[in-house]
Amino acid sequence: MKTSTCVRSAVLLVAIAATLGCGYSSKKAAPAPGTMPTIAQLNPSSMAAGSAAFTMTVTGTNFLNTAVVNWNGSAQSANTKFVSATEVQLDVPATAVASAGMVQVSVTNPGTTGGGPYGGGGTQAATSNSMTFTIN
Repeated sequence: MKTSTCVRSAVLLVAIAATLGCGYSSKKAAPAPGTMPTIAQLNPSSMAAGSAAFTMTVTGTNFLNTAVVNWNGSAQSANTKFVSATEVQLDVPATAVASAGMVQVSVTNPGTTGGGPYGGGGTQAATSNSMTFTIN
């Protein structure tokens, strides 16, 4: 009888170990694609070199309330104001338009972190098409 009890216990332990070892994963879920913003218009679309500071209005679609305007690829978090899902504004300092040139403007919806049991999920950052702002 002792052998039978020991065998049953051993089989039970192997079954428990196999169950715990299979089907449980700490692998994080991949982030889903983020909401892709698009830019339709910059207002103004140009400015004279040496102009004073101004506010640029960017119109488009799919802007989240965390959207950030990028000025030549550099995120302008502190200077971006969310107005609506179709409009964000950028406070442009005079130093940014001191010299003539072309500036690429885009909008990024930042990614979000996941909240699953292993920290996975969330969304990836998504950046719009670029539009050219001209400094004459």
